[in-house]
Amino acid sequence: MKHRYLPMTEQDKQEMLQVIGVDSIDELFQDIPESVRFQGEYKIKEAKSETALMKELSELASKSKNLKDNASFIGAGVYDHYIPVIVDHVISRSEFYTAYTPYQPEISQGELQAIFEFQTMICEITGMDVANSSMYDGGTALAEAATLSAGQTRNKKILVSGAVHPESREVLKSYATGQRLEVVEIPAVNGVTNLDVLKEQMGEDVAAVVVQYPNFFGQIEPLKEIEAIAHQHKGMFIVSSNPLALGVLTPPGKLGADIVVGDAQPFGIATQFGGPHCGYFAVTTKLLRKVPGRLVGQTKDDQGRRGFVLTLQAREQHIRRDKATSNICSNQALNALAASVAMTALGKKGIKEIATQNIQKAQYAKRAFEQAGYEIVYSGPFFNEFVVKLPQAVKSVNLQLAEKGFIGGYDLSRDDELLANHMLVAVTELRTKDEIDRFVKEVGDCHA
Repeated sequence: MKHRYLPMTEQDKQEMLQVIGVDSIDELFQDIPESVRFQGEYKIKEAKSETALMKELSELASKSKNLKDNASFIGAGVYDHYIPVIVDHVISRSEFYTAYTPYQPEISQGELQAIFEFQTMICEITGMDVANSSMYDGGTALAEAATLSAGQTRNKKILVSGAVHPESREVLKSYATGQRLEVVEIPAVNGVTNLDVLKEQMGEDVAAVVVQYPNFFGQIEPLKEIEAIAHQHKGMFIVSSNPLALGVLTPPGKLGADIVVGDAQPFGIATQFGGPHCGYFAVTTKLLRKVPGRLVGQTKDDQGRRGFVLTLQAREQHIRRDKATSNICSNQALNALAASVAMTALGKKGIKEIATQNIQKAQYAKRAFEQAGYEIVYSGPFFNEFVVKLPQAVKSVNLQLAEKGFIGGYDLSRDDELLANHMLVAVTELRTKDEIDRFVKEVGDCHA
């Protein structure tokens, strides 16, 4: 049996009590009145031996559907992508996975350089000038972008597309409550933002327009047209983007975005039951000093050697309440490192190739569904996700698919009752032609 830690013995406990000068554990709680102490028994299972507990947990874990034994067609923000072997090798090194905030640059050059490289690669992919050292995830990065825009423009209205991920919209609303911001959702038409409604809602009181690219339905938003509307009254243009898609799509920074955010999960970060992942946050130079979280800068030491430091802002600014630009005072450095290693291993050509495979394989799957007689709901260009209308509830179909070795697509009725029987299907570079063909066939057999 492998021990990850050595449990404390009774002798250890007695020696510790003797050192601190008490006879029992109960003496440590003598200042707490008996009347407020819990006197009953906790309603939990009795303790088991280590071997019995490991057996029970293993049995429970075996009931979960994993991506090794099941072909996954679910995306909706978290995707099954190729992860180069070198990623786990690097992030498993103790100097990285045990590292804390690199406040002392003289002993943290490795960590600081890794973060600096992450920032640099995010800027290259998004077409932006500056990126921070990462955020918690894509949803909180989007909400931080909205609050930044409100502080910069001194306006309180945020226009967010209904084609933005529903969970990100909920996070945005939560942030907006505390900041007293008004969030107005712009409905989607044919799977993309309704530009006519956007124009109607746009005014001098708008802080920012928020869209997703590709959006929640996998569709490609017309960023150039949206940018013109957003900047008409000096509002800001915020784009939440899948970074892998930017291997083939024009970067938002080249289309006038003020802030580009998203989740770096497609690069080297496992699905992990939906997290933890790693958000990214990139801006134009004029917003440099308003960026939330941490920034790593490049400098030279007193001997002229290249070095790296946390720069421009101190962590302490985030506890200044109403004077702070953000209350984020941490980041996801380990996952950012994983993304950096993956991007480095793949290179520009590799990222473009994988993005292209996502498009080609998703297009193949779309045609396969059409040939099988299914309706593809939206007609516009898409990246690696599309919406299929089924003749019965998606939940029922997915339960049957799970028995056949498939993790089915996302059930859109979870977020919108009008999308009952609509499945959001994701096809990544890891899906084979055989898996796609069998998946379409099994979906048909579910309601044959």
